[in-house]
Amino acid sequence: MNAIEVKDLRKEFKAYSSRAGLKGAFRDLFTRNYKIVPAVNDISFTVKQGEMVGYIGENGAGKSTTIKMLTGILTPTSGEIIVNGMDPHKEREKFVRTVGVVFGQRSQLWWDIAVQESFRLLKKVYKVSDADYNSHMDHVIKTLDIEPLLDRPVRKLSLGQRMRCELAAALIHNPPLLFLDEPTIGLDVLVKLKIRDFLKEINEKYNTTILLTTHDLTDIEALCERVVMLDEGNIIYDGSLRRMKEKWAEGREIQFEFLESPELARLEAITKGLPVKWEKDEKSQVFKTVTGDDDELVSQIIAATVASLKVKDVKINEPSTEEIVRNIYERGMV
Repeated sequence: MNAIEVKDLRKEFKAYSSRAGLKGAFRDLFTRNYKIVPAVNDISFTVKQGEMVGYIGENGAGKSTTIKMLTGILTPTSGEIIVNGMDPHKEREKFVRTVGVVFGQRSQLWWDIAVQESFRLLKKVYKVSDADYNSHMDHVIKTLDIEPLLDRPVRKLSLGQRMRCELAAALIHNPPLLFLDEPTIGLDVLVKLKIRDFLKEINEKYNTTILLTTHDLTDIEALCERVVMLDEGNIIYDGSLRRMKEKWAEGREIQFEFLESPELARLEAITKGLPVKWEKDEKSQVFKTVTGDDDELVSQIIAATVASLKVKDVKINEPSTEEIVRNIYERGMV
């Protein structure tokens, strides 16, 4: 069963421009020049119930615009959207009870009242029974470690504390689908880890579908097996994270640390005949070379080097997801 079905989805905005000079400003009072700018270009994709999908792209790629259309905040220019079996715009009241939304830079909590009072108000908005609220939220509050924060006004919380409370607020009605737009923006490492562990837990326990947009690709690596990549409103990749790495990774980096630092010429002589180029990091005194994904070549480089020089340490570094994505955007889908 699909939690999200999107077909030929498009969103256009009017971009207004001002005429120069006083005369131009006067004319703008009566007529405005504008052009149509597409933010999302006829995209199609589906998300199965229980999937955790990373929705990634550069600033202005159309990620947040898509999320706003999927949650019913924006009306599409054209195309079809079915979320949890409903049209988010035509069945608004029924629909909002089936989704949870966390926007990293916007709050759904009331600024001047205690966190638990915001929770109680949201409980009434979503018409959650006392029994359901207590059985579900006791677990959420404990897991996110926000019990000491419940009596504090939201304005007195740190960013990390507020984001944990925002996530709890989005789950008060235990929705089957959760939209997360930059949920870990500006958070420290420990808070990020706590939120990631919690998201994994609710996905396993309740089969909650999660669509995650973020610039922090470590979140994607930790949570999602599948990524959908946007560029200028178009989907340029939709598939597994592993396949993306296999297809666009540019080899592995081998780092050597020696007991006695050799000359680069010596290393080049040792690996002569092998397709490698050596570099030296003057600061850390580490020598490195980048190879392809050929395991035999990696083995040959290490064997030849260890046989000729005294090696203190060897590391094989796989290219990070961030590096792969950056290369895709810089060089295109070659």
